[in-house]
Amino acid sequence: MFKKETEYALRALVYIWQQNKVDRRPGIRETAEKILAPPAFTGKILQRLVKSGLIYSQRGKGGGFYFDLNQDDVLLKDIVILIEGQKVFTSCGFGLGQCNDDDPCPIHDQFVHVRTSLEKIFSENTIRDLAEKGKTENLT
Repeated sequence: MFKKETEYALRALVYIWQQNKVDRRPGIRETAEKILAPPAFTGKILQRLVKSGLIYSQRGKGGGFYFDLNQDDVLLKDIVILIEGQKVFTSCGFGLGQCNDDDPCPIHDQFVHVRTSLEKIFSENTIRDLAEKGKTENLT
């Protein structure tokens, strides 16, 4: 349903949060290995997340990726929008450019409910929620 970049970003952030809670800052290779993603692609994704201010990175001994645990938690919706754009929650399920209640596509009435449910799930859950619910082994 989502781009691989979004899936990897979500899983990487959950893994990083879990590691930060035990005073660890994982690097690119470790994170990529744990989420079963290519290291180079993982590096690009993490760099994008750092530039957006969602996470931070530190080089050198004791370095790696980390959250400011005093900062507000990150909604899953924010990550999806960062990578996919708002269209995930607004676009036509049939792929048409113009689709609305007045000029619906063949699946409009059904897909509106799917989009609304998806947006609700991603608006009500945070990285912390997922990190606390899941185990690292479940990320792969």
